[in-house]
Amino acid sequence: MAFARVACRAQVGLAAPLVHVEVSLAPGLPAFCIVGLPAMVVREAKERVRAALLNSRFEFPAGRITVNLAPADLPKEGGRFDLPIAIGVLLASRQLDGERADAGAAGCEFYGELGLTGELKSVPGLLPAAAQARAAGHELIVPRANAAEASAAAPQRVRAADHLLDVCAHLSGGRLLGADAAPGTSARGAASVARLDLADVRGQAHAKRALLIAAAGAHSLLFIGPPGCGKSMLAQRLPGLLPPLTGSEALEVAAIASVSAAGFGGVPCAARPFRAPHHSTTVAALVGGGARARPGEVSLAHRGVLFLDELPEFGRGVLEALREPLETGVIQVARAALQTQYPAEFQLIAAMNPCPCGNRGDPARGCRCTPAVVRRYHARLSGPLLDRLDLQVEVPRLAGADFDAPPGEVMDSATGAQLAGRARARQLARAGLCNARLDEAQVGRWCVPDAAGRRVLETAMRRLKLSGRARSRVLKVARTIADLEERPVIGAAQVGEAVMLRCLDRAAPGG
Repeated sequence: MAFARVACRAQVGLAAPLVHVEVSLAPGLPAFCIVGLPAMVVREAKERVRAALLNSRFEFPAGRITVNLAPADLPKEGGRFDLPIAIGVLLASRQLDGERADAGAAGCEFYGELGLTGELKSVPGLLPAAAQARAAGHELIVPRANAAEASAAAPQRVRAADHLLDVCAHLSGGRLLGADAAPGTSARGAASVARLDLADVRGQAHAKRALLIAAAGAHSLLFIGPPGCGKSMLAQRLPGLLPPLTGSEALEVAAIASVSAAGFGGVPCAARPFRAPHHSTTVAALVGGGARARPGEVSLAHRGVLFLDELPEFGRGVLEALREPLETGVIQVARAALQTQYPAEFQLIAAMNPCPCGNRGDPARGCRCTPAVVRRYHARLSGPLLDRLDLQVEVPRLAGADFDAPPGEVMDSATGAQLAGRARARQLARAGLCNARLDEAQVGRWCVPDAAGRRVLETAMRRLKLSGRARSRVLKVARTIADLEERPVIGAAQVGEAVMLRCLDRAAPGG
């Protein structure tokens, strides 16, 4: 009886648990059995491995071949186990250079789907496995098409191969593998991202001010206005006001993309993600799910912006699913055989019309909606969800003369980014996180207004019937306004502006 063990890793969400591919050769009737909770695509690996070995001029062992993917209770999916199974069969049958090959395989992890002629094909979700392999001090042998992805997490530890024979030559000491990526695999991520400038938006000084406050404190923001007033233009310019991703944040964003349906898009870059799903999006597409529990839009927008245009047109269940990640910054995706947690620390920007026809409050056009229709339209957004929107800002329609008038004081994205960056630096130095992420204890410590500010807040709570959550949001926004103005204490002016930036509370009955 002969035995060999080769290392690989499975993919469970963003986790990459180590899997030992154990191959046993025993006498008996010819059989090839794979055990260890393999999915159908893994069970089919025996046919791909058999053809790849024969077409690579190796002998396929006679007798009983048993492959165990340990631990046995961990589900295994995908074609990433083809290469380690093939290497395990070759090591167990002593078709590679004995001790040298065993020693070479001992410190390596192997990934790759095999073609029938032995060529190595790319596999999805390799970046989290590469990060875990680097932490364990292992080298990785991967298909050349995955070299850029693996190198993003484990530089200097990646060996890229085109064919099974290249891997065998590397293990036998004949021709060592390098880390060269396939041509063009890194070009998509390395390209610079075109930035939209805030200076391109005419007028809307109030909305621009709200956008700057949102960028400075990572606050959620809702724009309300008639069609064509610039809501989407404003939202699309928020990423230009945000600081670039750090190296660790860029790697975290790339890891989520790696395990998504779209896959790894190139070299991780400093640009923050901007996701804008259509209002027909399902709950599973927004928060994650499906048969393989893939990340949804809220996770793909992690560390970036999630823009929901035509907010009331989204399904009620879809919008209510946003409440948990808005509070916690993570999302739990549970399935019968799998429970996965994805990060979802995104900044929500939304836009909506004031009524179904879009003309309510517009002096230039008459509104055709009855009060009952308007109430039903606004009722699509629940009170708890609106409470979680820090800023609710009206965006009026511009008159024709506003486009021809000479611009007054114009703030471009570069200037706004500097102001927001300085305000964020104060927040990070004070509490270690942005104001929007403060918990109740931190709000009580860092967002305390002075006597005049308290009087304004108490009056607003009484007249507008603000909830406790809305009060906390007002204080966080007021703290951000004070940071932008470089004021150590929250005053009446900052609290008043924060209250004025919640237009739906002011329009509520009894307000």
